[in-house]
Amino acid sequence: MWKIGDIEINGNIVLGPMAGYTFYSYRKFMKSFGADVVISEMVSDCGLKYGNEETISYLKSDGLEHPYGVQLFGNKAETIIEAMDIIKKQRKEWQPDFIDINLGCPVKKVTSAGSGSALLKDLDYLYDYMSKIVKASSWPVTAKIRLGWDDKSINYLDTIKILEKAGVKMIAVHARTTKQLYAGKARIELLENLQDKMNVPLVVSGDIFTLDDAINALKISKAQAVMIARGGVGNPTLIQQIKAYFAKNERLRDATILEQKQYCLDLAKMVIEDKGEEKGMKIYRTIGPKFFEGFPNSKTIRSEIASKISSYKDLVDILEKYIDN
Repeated sequence: MWKIGDIEINGNIVLGPMAGYTFYSYRKFMKSFGADVVISEMVSDCGLKYGNEETISYLKSDGLEHPYGVQLFGNKAETIIEAMDIIKKQRKEWQPDFIDINLGCPVKKVTSAGSGSALLKDLDYLYDYMSKIVKASSWPVTAKIRLGWDDKSINYLDTIKILEKAGVKMIAVHARTTKQLYAGKARIELLENLQDKMNVPLVVSGDIFTLDDAINALKISKAQAVMIARGGVGNPTLIQQIKAYFAKNERLRDATILEQKQYCLDLAKMVIEDKGEEKGMKIYRTIGPKFFEGFPNSKTIRSEIASKISSYKDLVDILEKYIDN
């Protein structure tokens, strides 16, 4: 067991925040496979401040997915604080257990505005920024960071010290620099024994696509948990595999294509219930194909889902055409 502030966590899997993916129904689906902590997709502080309805919808929860964190991003502490005040005023069941601050997004649209991992460039500013947020927050505050901006400015150890001093209660480290984006390999080896050097829980992130990836990352870093993000999209069994291994030293097999077909349909139904069929299936053109990577007819199935689905029936017809029951 470990804690985020006073919140007890009885497992080692954190569902990582992903823009366009970790909305309410996706989190609920992954929670059913055993995710121990779930975090919303990135929520813009300015989007909340100016009442953008789409941004507000990112906060949606059912009040049952504890521990649940909302991830905020923005370049000014004052605006983040305004956003937290707005979250307080939202529906009771949407209230998070903690607030996560995005200090790791490498996308140019975010960093060019001084948000995300751009905040790792100036640690004096970062300390002032995070101290104000922690002081104003009604919830424990956590953060996700990267190794640094580029290979010449790998400063994660200094960043961690700053964040701990500011009062952050958990830190997730993605083992790439900003300049790497998501290319190349995550350099988990740089995080060797990192948890032993920290005063708050560490969550290790980057290239967790298999059970052995998770075992390796936890062994090297001694982290309290792994963050499942891209590696879990279309592969929810990964969560079950990690849990079974660490609870029972048992290695579960990978899902069959028939199981993947059912998981794909189950999530599609949940997304439609959450967002409506038209919008839900538009989103699902990105998510649905992920369930069939590496299987027979994979290229054709994925291509048709990505280009042809406008309804649940479209998805069913494609899967029935290529996958025998």
